[in-house]
Amino acid sequence: MNFSTRLAEKLPGIFPAPSSPLLRKGVPEIRFYSIANHSKRLRWGLQKKMFCSLQRAEICVVSNSCIVHPATEAYAQEAIEAIKSEKVIAVPTDTLYGFACDACSLEAVNRIYEIKGRKLTSPLAICVGDVLDIKRVATTNHLPHGLLDSLLPGPVTLVLRRGESSILEKSLNPGIDTIGVRVPDCEFIREVSRGSGSVLALTSANLSGDRSSVCVNDFENLWQHCAYVYDGGLLPSGRAGSTIVDVTKVGKYKIIRPGSAKEATVAILEKYSLEEDG
Repeated sequence: MNFSTRLAEKLPGIFPAPSSPLLRKGVPEIRFYSIANHSKRLRWGLQKKMFCSLQRAEICVVSNSCIVHPATEAYAQEAIEAIKSEKVIAVPTDTLYGFACDACSLEAVNRIYEIKGRKLTSPLAICVGDVLDIKRVATTNHLPHGLLDSLLPGPVTLVLRRGESSILEKSLNPGIDTIGVRVPDCEFIREVSRGSGSVLALTSANLSGDRSSVCVNDFENLWQHCAYVYDGGLLPSGRAGSTIVDVTKVGKYKIIRPGSAKEATVAILEKYSLEEDG
């Protein structure tokens, strides 16, 4: 049994059978159907090819401008190298899809602003791989012991003061002495952040003002601006994004954006005796 026959049997409806007129004529292009719903044809304006790994059952799509890969461990190193090369990638988180780059690369950060059409006065949040890494970028010694580990990893953005020892470049969010910090409950982006040796700038993968993205097709018009797009499937938490909470004041908290986890976040904050800053 040849490769085409095995592929057609494993992916019926996606890859044409060996008897297909396309294959008989030697035409290299194939038609694409949504993996989740074969009845809907993907209308992408760029030329594409599909490569399938029978061994790992992973599928990637190659367009003229970027590559879409599964957000799996097999592609983490590729994403890390892209970050180190000052590229912008698109990644899933535990809330929304986001654009990510090296937060210490002014060129890459500016590229994210260009892609989104975002005002330079609108600050970017950052992502670190582990809770312990937060101390590298922000001041945390005023917080009750155990609070950070209770909130994170999770769908929460903590606004903290950078502090004098922060490794962040002053060119990131200039003139602002606070920073929004995330540790998403998503192993892929955390692994990329760890491996980059830096900190990731992170913002939602959409044009500023547009609806947030919960699947890669939501922002397919922006794929061309990314080195890679990593597909984590449909994200289940809705489009509300992370809950943003300011914890810069001792014993106080202030909800900046309710997001998808306000109730759970407030419950944890009050468990550690923080009071709402009216």
